[in-house]
Amino acid sequence: MRDFRSIINILGILLCIESAAMIIPMFYDLYYGNNDWIHFFYSSLITFIIGSVLFISFRKKNIKLGIRQAFVLTISSWMIISIFGAIPFVYSSSSLSYTDAFFESVSGITTTGATVISNLNSLTEGILIWRSLLQWFGGIGIIVLAMAILPTLQIGGMQLLHMEHDDPYEKTIPKVNRFVLELFILYIILSIICGILYFFSGMSVFDSVIHAMTTISTGGFSNYDQSFANFNSYKIEIVAVIFMIIGSLPFVLYLQFLHNQKKFFIKDDQVKLFFIIITAVIVVTTLWIRETKSLDLILSFRISLFNITSILTGTGYSSSNFSNWGSYGLVIMMIIMFIGGCAGSTTGGIKIFRLQILFRGAIAQIKKLTQPHAVFVMRFNGNTVNENTYNSVMGFFFMYIFLFITSAISLSFFNMDFITAFSASASAISNVGPGLGEIIGPASNYFSLNDGAKWILSITMIIGRLEIFTVLVLLSINFWKN
Repeated sequence: MRDFRSIINILGILLCIESAAMIIPMFYDLYYGNNDWIHFFYSSLITFIIGSVLFISFRKKNIKLGIRQAFVLTISSWMIISIFGAIPFVYSSSSLSYTDAFFESVSGITTTGATVISNLNSLTEGILIWRSLLQWFGGIGIIVLAMAILPTLQIGGMQLLHMEHDDPYEKTIPKVNRFVLELFILYIILSIICGILYFFSGMSVFDSVIHAMTTISTGGFSNYDQSFANFNSYKIEIVAVIFMIIGSLPFVLYLQFLHNQKKFFIKDDQVKLFFIIITAVIVVTTLWIRETKSLDLILSFRISLFNITSILTGTGYSSSNFSNWGSYGLVIMMIIMFIGGCAGSTTGGIKIFRLQILFRGAIAQIKKLTQPHAVFVMRFNGNTVNENTYNSVMGFFFMYIFLFITSAISLSFFNMDFITAFSASASAISNVGPGLGEIIGPASNYFSLNDGAKWILSITMIIGRLEIFTVLVLLSINFWKN
């Protein structure tokens, strides 16, 4: 456990990849004649030099990671990418303080979508591309983490995705490296298709590239302060809804579908519940908007469909200021922030499958009260959920709510009102993006918050993105003992 050479070596590789990614916005700025290209060049150079030093200095012939080292690598990789990802924001024309730059970088790589930047229209093309690239890489990163690492670490019930007789890896992908490669290719193809459909729906080429990356990653960064309200196009919104939902479903099911295992889409428990929830909430919200805003049914449905899908999937786009929807709007948006999409997707939140396990566990407890000697078996996707898995989900849920409350209370020390503090905390831990109210609502951003509040939210975003226990386990004394 004391040997961190393999971890540092991998971090060096990740920094080299990040430095290569910085070249992309550099070329955009060169093409558009923006002086920011030099800042991306130096940022890339610094990142590459440090990454190369770490890679060469700590190189090993055989890289082996135990479970403990996997925990350390997971949190340290997200942190170091965020730290270096903030450099272009500091030295480019956006001229952010490091606190704001780190917040923006963390929001990007965790696919949260909260921003501290106003007047997005005035930013150079390079920095806009960099924000989207962070979210795009964060999206593929969390899928790989959720499908290849967290099941092994048994985080918050994620072991359900890697169960004995329903093992997606053994059935469709014999090796993890092949799984990651197929996943990456699929992610790229979906991103390209999304961009093409955006373009043919009325977006410019540049807007299509920006929004394709932040839609499939359910990140939500836009290059307009008004988000999708800037386009006011039902065609563009339909494309966004389709790909936000695609990003919210388990990506392993797409691979299984491509490997002629089409029945999994129909039978998957969390996919079915996801569509039930999103349909029910959209219907009720449509009726609410129609009655309270005196709009026709079609327009009410359009507003509801886009914004409910955006918040439930954790994307964070907006086409309407849902902070003005009244009492129901505030309550329903706060609730669906916590839900999120399916496990193994790019979304944040508690995840659908955990809610299913908790509900079924509660039903089993009620039945035991009337039939104390009976044995009730919980199942998920036809497989038995053992007590250890159920306890893991229970523990995750408790810590999720506990950290949400802790974060909200901490934010209240910076003179935030109730709605702002609670919605900011919920949005951060669920990686949604916009909050509620006038200060951080869909029509505003996080710039006006105190620096201390931004650091709290940055940490909360990382903890939420990494499934909580991945971070908290590092605080355990026993973890560091040999």
